[in-house]
Amino acid sequence: MKIKTIDIQAKEWLDKTYGNSYFSAQIIINFGMESQSTLYIPYEYGYGDYYLQASQKLLISLGYIPTNNYCLTRQCRDELKIILRYSKQKGCLKREMISFGKGE
Repeated sequence: MKIKTIDIQAKEWLDKTYGNSYFSAQIIINFGMESQSTLYIPYEYGYGDYYLQASQKLLISLGYIPTNNYCLTRQCRDELKIILRYSKQKGCLKREMISFGKGE
């Protein structure tokens, strides 16, 4: 399958009691095309742009992209010529974040 686009959407929840950030994500490959497929990252610990690193790790492990030493944004832009769109919604409720990572 030829990958033309990768869209990554993440939701982040901050555990105010302990100060830890958690996220879950959905990765849509070839959005709006016949070959569209969706991958899910269930909630896990991470803050900042770690959701991009976790997405890259999942894409590599499933064989969608090759292994390299670059970050996902640079790999898609310079090496693979894939359109990469990504966003993260902060301040989500814990239940929203958990269900988002399950595809519910």
